Amino acid sequence: MKNIVLLASGSGTNAENIIQYFADNELARVTAIYTNNPKAGVIDRARKHAIPCFQVTEAEMEDGSFIEKLQAKNTQLIVLAGFLKKIPLALIEAYPDRIVNIHPALLPDYGGKGMYGKHVHQAVVENEEEVSGITIHYVSEEYDEGEIIFQEEVEIDFEDTWQDVEYKVRQLEYKHYPEVIEYILKDL
Repeated sequence: MKNIVLLASGSGTNAENIIQYFADNELARVTAIYTNNPKAGVIDRARKHAIPCFQVTEAEMEDGSFIEKLQAKNTQLIVLAGFLKKIPLALIEAYPDRIVNIHPALLPDYGGKGMYGKHVHQAVVENEEEVSGITIHYVSEEYDEGEIIFQEEVEIDFEDTWQDVEYKVRQLEYKHYPEVIEYILKDL
């Protein structure tokens, strides 16, 4: 059984979807969730599924103590599910090609610092794009610049609001993120 640790900062809908996907999976399970936000909705979702949830500080991520916690949990894969802090180089080096993120756009477009959630969808609509989608990628030193693992697109209608685009993109996230995580785990 392989161990997945989730990092999340917000409501935790992707985290919950991943927890449910792996609940009866013989390959892997979610063993813990870490959040940098003490008011994050993901805390309640973790509690609902009896997944331990801990707060992680920026200092812990920088000083190496977080790496020790992950190693103590025998973590094979770290999955970002709406985690809004930059991952330090030491953690990337400790888990090479084993930290995965999902971005709500087709990278390299609409990526980088500050481009998350509704900010991405608003920019897509303002620029009158005809498609958007998701990108699942490995985490690197720079926001949204890691090696792309998977992309899927969705058409945008000219009358779509950013909320409509967000809904369409979330459906792609819920369908594909757990499947891609499972695919990655099979090779670890």
